[in-house]
Amino acid sequence: MNKKTLTFIKNMSYAISSNIITLIISTLVILVLPKILGVEDYGYLQLYLFYCAYVGFLHFGWNDGIYLRYGGAEYFNLNKRLFFSQFLMLTSSQLLIGSLIWLFTGILNASVGYSFIIRMVAISMVIVNIRIMLVYILQITNRIKEYARITIIDRVTYIILVIILLFFGIDNYKVIVFADLIGKLLSLMYSMYCCRDIVFCKMNSFYISISETISNISVGIKLMLANFASLLIIGIVRFGIERNWDITTFGKISLTLSISNLLMVFINAIGIILFPMLRRTSVKNLPKIYLTLRIIITIPMFGLLIFYYPLKLALSAWLPNYVESFTYMALLFPMCVYEGKMALLINTYLKTLRKEKMILIINLATVVLSLLLTLLFTILFKDLLIITLSIVVLLAFRCILAEVLLSKVLNVKIINNIIQEVIMVICFILTAWFLTFWIGFMTYILSYCIYLFIRKSKVIQTVKHVKEISRS
Repeated sequence: MNKKTLTFIKNMSYAISSNIITLIISTLVILVLPKILGVEDYGYLQLYLFYCAYVGFLHFGWNDGIYLRYGGAEYFNLNKRLFFSQFLMLTSSQLLIGSLIWLFTGILNASVGYSFIIRMVAISMVIVNIRIMLVYILQITNRIKEYARITIIDRVTYIILVIILLFFGIDNYKVIVFADLIGKLLSLMYSMYCCRDIVFCKMNSFYISISETISNISVGIKLMLANFASLLIIGIVRFGIERNWDITTFGKISLTLSISNLLMVFINAIGIILFPMLRRTSVKNLPKIYLTLRIIITIPMFGLLIFYYPLKLALSAWLPNYVESFTYMALLFPMCVYEGKMALLINTYLKTLRKEKMILIINLATVVLSLLLTLLFTILFKDLLIITLSIVVLLAFRCILAEVLLSKVLNVKIINNIIQEVIMVICFILTAWFLTFWIGFMTYILSYCIYLFIRKSKVIQTVKHVKEISRS
């Protein structure tokens, strides 16, 4: 095995181990908190998490620009004085924005619960956006071990505090939010330690680097807007549900989305490692690597859909108050296939090829479609079933559109593969929704076996290619 392969495997082990811990903690939180908190309290907690998902956009692409411009660089080659100045300028901007949000919340004539959520989101924004800059620096310079530790500190602190609070009978959503913020704060402090030669420079090293800030924002804002649009795809639908149904329904659908998204923890971990690696790879090798990675990703993803059946059975027994929401999991579970392929493969490639404008256009087109479907099925027809199904439809539309455009850039043919995958997703939804538990379970396994047989030659070819890479 060559040095590059060993480094990749080593980094993969760090990222996956940290994300296994995150996955376990997320699973425990998803399974335990809905059982302990009241349905309304859990709805407010989900609202906090929902809004927190958008705080990363209040750095206006600053961090994304650093990620794109310096991706693949060596840490020791970075201009520490420049990054120190950027760090202080970013920190100042986030403190200012956070203070304004906090003050503005006092003017709003909102409920106590809603005002609390907004103010906690403002604090989260300051912590997270400062941490993102340091985390991105570690990711793009391949310091995956330190990044993994930051992730572990955040989530382990959170779960320990939650366990202590629940042990003493404190089951209010507000203290759960405080626990989340403390975990984020401690992980920020550790990330500052990891980048201490950037963060703790002497003040006489600081200078107002306006041109660098403009360069980072001008490059990163396209990716930031693309990421914002990406969140809006599902966010608009969730907002429509929150506005047109009650907080209880919002919490139940959010729980189902959280469960369906658990697999994304692993997928995001691999994507983080792939980006700096692909940036250092020759452009002529990218198409062949793409086809190999595509097989490696899609085959297991469709296999993982089988776990929907035992998962639904176990969750229904554990959380009887949410049985109705687990019915909708049949419609939402395939989202991990399209989200996974988009996050791990397509977006990573488009970033590597510096096609952030293409990412933005694709996501904006999907957002427009999301808005139309939400207006149609939350206001005009008010159909919770169809609006939930639309989430998978929207993610499929975005993924297919993006992959078709990327295939033209790479000059590879994937249309037949896309059609086969759409058929598999439709097959899963129909069997899970309309058939009884065991008949649906066996029917999908049979469908998956047929899919594997059709893709047999490509799988064998991929295995050979991976062996060749590891030896070279």
